[in-house]
Amino acid sequence: MAPTQKQPVYVLGVGMTKFIKPRGKVDYPELGFEAGVKAMLDAQINYDDVEQGVACYCYGDSTSGQRVFYQFGMTGIPIYNVNNNCSTGSTGLYMGRNMIAHGASDCVLVVGFEKMFPGSMSTFFQDRANPIETSNLVMKETRGITNAPGTAQLFGNAGREHMEKYGSKIEDFAEIGRINHAHSKNNPYSQFQDEYTLEQVLKSNMIHEPLTKLQCCPTSDGAAAAVLVSQSFLDARPHLKDQAILIAGQCLATDRPALFNRSAIELIGYSMSELAAQTALTEAKVNPSDVKVCELHDCFSANEMVTIEALGLAPKGKAHELIRKGGITYGPNAQVVINPSGGLISKGHPLGATGIAQCAELVWHLRGWANNRSVKDTKVALQHNLGLGGAVVVSVYKRADGSAATDLSNEEVARKTGLGYNPAVQAKGFTKEQVDRVRSRKARSEWALQDIEQKVEARF
Repeated sequence: MAPTQKQPVYVLGVGMTKFIKPRGKVDYPELGFEAGVKAMLDAQINYDDVEQGVACYCYGDSTSGQRVFYQFGMTGIPIYNVNNNCSTGSTGLYMGRNMIAHGASDCVLVVGFEKMFPGSMSTFFQDRANPIETSNLVMKETRGITNAPGTAQLFGNAGREHMEKYGSKIEDFAEIGRINHAHSKNNPYSQFQDEYTLEQVLKSNMIHEPLTKLQCCPTSDGAAAAVLVSQSFLDARPHLKDQAILIAGQCLATDRPALFNRSAIELIGYSMSELAAQTALTEAKVNPSDVKVCELHDCFSANEMVTIEALGLAPKGKAHELIRKGGITYGPNAQVVINPSGGLISKGHPLGATGIAQCAELVWHLRGWANNRSVKDTKVALQHNLGLGGAVVVSVYKRADGSAATDLSNEEVARKTGLGYNPAVQAKGFTKEQVDRVRSRKARSEWALQDIEQKVEARF
């Protein structure tokens, strides 16, 4: 199934906003603008270099992408608006990579943004069929329906099945939540940066056993962006090769017939995650044991538990044993550090931005910029981004030269990047001069920008 790529594709620049509670204080054009400007500054390009744009979001009217991209310039390039549920951001990365790999572009800007509603997610349209209606019917017949949020029931039931089949305990799921909250304290972009004891996680409000509140991701507002480039684009800028990160393998997969085999674990996309992981790892010519750091779609701790196995990071039915021995966090027993960003559980989950924020985190690790949460000898990083309905994207990243990441000081990073500071450890803004540097020189419109630049400045 792995496609033959015509040419390699690199992530040259990344940028993101801090993820915040969805209180309507910051609108999506401002969020997308901030992330896009940061990514272009990081890549040291101008918007005139961008040949295609991909806008990723779930909540918003059609062509919201143009509203964001026109702020950078109105150069007439194709702009695609993408919605693939929670895997939307990575779907945009997948599209951008294919555009470049098959010769359609040399430089693609992917921007994911989301302005969400407070509280748990629910179906927006009430006058038509729900895309996951068939999955909900299986859940109703096999596990019943409660008053808990629907997604919490789906993922919580998968956790129950794992406990029944393999012997995991409620404490194992809570430990995932504890670890991800602990990791988030080192990520300046995280919505939450509070650390909790295992007991506090266990005693937080029960949502749907085994899931307590501190094991469930929040809704969030935020944005992230990435600049993808071809080999020839990079070769013309040899001074940037040290920061270019290769997308060594990638797969977007959808559900298999096993989705409806009455297994709660299958109902949340286990088989498609397994397929995508095997395909991406094969393309990258690596094994799961080569992975040192992983950003995994932990919308709920139960999904992290089963996905550790789907990705091959632990044998089937053994993820809880890996967790118990300290294998997924920093320390002497670490096998693979999972969600050093804090994951969706603590970093937040603005749907369209999540996959690109995962990409940014792993890019920073492989560059050696995430010096406050680095994982020694990282050569291979793995990303998993899933959406019910269903779609999943698994991506494998390596340094362009194949070497292991080496930590750089904040001062070294500041000298290298167009931002003037280390964005992996500092969530800061930018100057008017920096904005002017990346906006189109040949086709910009102040009308399209309105007062967004001033709003971003005011927040910093």
